[in-house]
Amino acid sequence: MRNVIVGAFVSLDGVMQAPGGPQEDPTGGFHYGGWVMPLIDEVFGEEVDRLFNQPFDLLLGRKTYEIFAAHWPYAEGGPDDGVAKAFNSTTKYVATRKGLELTWTGSVALRDAALDVARLKREDGPALVTQGSTDLIRTLLASDLVDEIRMFIFPVVLGGGKKLFDDGARAAAFKLASHRVSPNGIVMAQYVRDGAVKTEDYAMDPPTPAEVARREKMQREG
Repeated sequence: MRNVIVGAFVSLDGVMQAPGGPQEDPTGGFHYGGWVMPLIDEVFGEEVDRLFNQPFDLLLGRKTYEIFAAHWPYAEGGPDDGVAKAFNSTTKYVATRKGLELTWTGSVALRDAALDVARLKREDGPALVTQGSTDLIRTLLASDLVDEIRMFIFPVVLGGGKKLFDDGARAAAFKLASHRVSPNGIVMAQYVRDGAVKTEDYAMDPPTPAEVARREKMQREG
């Protein structure tokens, strides 16, 4: 079995769009491309390395694939040589329903993301790690295919943009496996699946007359 790991750089209000630069993804009038870059520090780099020092294949949406394919094949020998070599040598699974030309060596198209990722999970092999790819991540969450979430939470509020979660995510419990806070205030947390969501009741038993009236009012209001 292969685990699906969501790797996500997010703002405090959950935005993932264009962390790396102004021209990365300005769609929808997004004006804050590159919001991650001023906050990167050594501890952040160590945690990114920890994510990609394990055996992995990449799991990417179409737009993120296009961004990566225009950058990482040309980045070896530069400041991010280690990540570049890892990305270039591993398999890239790309969720695309269109006739996207897969120019990056080692790329494989997935025509039905949910079905194809479910099939890949049943195989032997390394973890499947997402980067960016908000639409793909939402599909994986809606299909209950995510085993782990690595969140890198940056101390900024962006007010709008493409977000990690929407209302389509399948309810699921996660537990904190590890966490770290960088000098620049980046909270890095590793969450792993922990079964179904559990609930308890804080209300008095039996409920007070005021509580009974409140519940009846909610029922009437729908």
